[in-house]
Amino acid sequence: MKILITSDWYLPTINGVVNSVTVLKDELIKEGHEVEIVTLSPTIHSYKVGNVTYIGSLSVKRIYPEARLRSRIARDFISDIINWKPDVIHSQCEFSTFTIATKVARATSAPIIHTYHTVYEDYSHYFLPSVTLAHHAVSAFSKFISKHVDCLIAPTEKIRELLLSYKIRTDIRVVPSGIDLSLFTREHSRAELSELKESLGIPENNKVILNIGRIAKEKNIDEIIRAVGALKRRDVTLLLVGDGPYRPELEKLTRDTDAGVVFAGMIPHNVIGLYYRLGDIFVSASTSETQGLTYDEALASGLPCLCRKDRCIDGVIVNDYNGWQFESFEEFLSKLSELLSDEEKLKTLGKNAKLTGEKFGTKYFAGSMIEIYKDVAAKKAAKQKKKVS
Repeated sequence: MKILITSDWYLPTINGVVNSVTVLKDELIKEGHEVEIVTLSPTIHSYKVGNVTYIGSLSVKRIYPEARLRSRIARDFISDIINWKPDVIHSQCEFSTFTIATKVARATSAPIIHTYHTVYEDYSHYFLPSVTLAHHAVSAFSKFISKHVDCLIAPTEKIRELLLSYKIRTDIRVVPSGIDLSLFTREHSRAELSELKESLGIPENNKVILNIGRIAKEKNIDEIIRAVGALKRRDVTLLLVGDGPYRPELEKLTRDTDAGVVFAGMIPHNVIGLYYRLGDIFVSASTSETQGLTYDEALASGLPCLCRKDRCIDGVIVNDYNGWQFESFEEFLSKLSELLSDEEKLKTLGKNAKLTGEKFGTKYFAGSMIEIYKDVAAKKAAKQKKKVS
C-alpha cells in the first residue's frame, strides 16, 4: 500500500506524536509498504528530504509552546504527493497538516484515518479561561475534524469514551501506539550508568526517582517535587528528563522546597533507554495523557511506576503488581516512601513491570493499523462504487 502520514511534528522534535509516527513509519516500511510523510518545516521554506516533505511554517508559541502554523501552501510539493496517489492517508495532527491531508484526500479519493493524540481540554489554560467554554470549544472542534475523516483512532479506551461524549458518530477504533522495545530492553553496564550519574551530578549510591516528558503545567510535576522535598532524604534524587515552558517555575520550587532535583533537559531519543535504566522508580502526577507512552517505556525498562490514577492506564499499571496508581498527594508520598525503603519489593515490581512492557511492541501496533487501513479503504471504495452505479 501507499501510505501518506501527515503530522505537524516530526524529527528532530521529540514528543509522543513524533515517537508514534516514527515507530509506525519504520514498521510499515519493514512490511513492504511505501510511506511518505508531510510535516511542517522549522523555517518558512518548504523542502523535501528522502520520503519526508517539510512545508514552510511560522512559530505561534504565543498560542501554544512549540506550535507552528503553515505559512504557505507549497503547491508543487502537494501536487507531487497527489500525483503519488496514496491509498490511505493517516493524519496525526488536527491543524496545519490536517488541511493538507483533506486536500490530498479530495484530489485522490483516498480515505483519511486520523489518530486523536491530544486531550485538548487539558491544555485549554493556554488559550481559554473557562473550563465550560473549553469543553464546548473542544467538542465542536473535534466534531469538525471527525466529519472530514473516515475513521478515528483512539490510543486508549479513555479517549474513545471522550470522543463519544462529544457526540461523535465517526467510526472509532482503539489502537495503543507501539514502542521500540529494543531501546528499553538493552542491558547497560554498571560503568555506563555510573558515568551518566556522575555527568548529571547524582551521587553514586542515591536512589533515582525518574520523570520523563514535557515540562508543562498540566503535567503536575510540582506535586512530585513537593513530595521529594517532604521526604527530606539526601540519598534520593528526582531526575527530570525533558524541557518545556514550566521549567523556570519548577526550578524556583526546587530551591524553595530544598528538594534534590536534577533537570537533564532534552536528550536524543536513541539514548533514552540509558536514562530509564538509571531510574529506580518512574513517577508521574499527570492527568493529561492520552496513552502515556512514557509509562509503557518505563515498564519495558523494568521500572516500577508510581502514577496518578487515570483511565488511560487502567489494566496497565496494576497496584502492588508493577507499581501503583495514587489518588492524593498523601497517598503518593506514602507509597513513594514505602517503595524506597523496600528493596525486595522494588525488585519484584520491576520484574513484573518488564513482563507488562513486553505487550507494547511495534509489530502489533503496525499490524493493527495495516488491517484498519485495508478495511477502511475497502469500505470507502465500495461506497464510491455504489454512488457511481
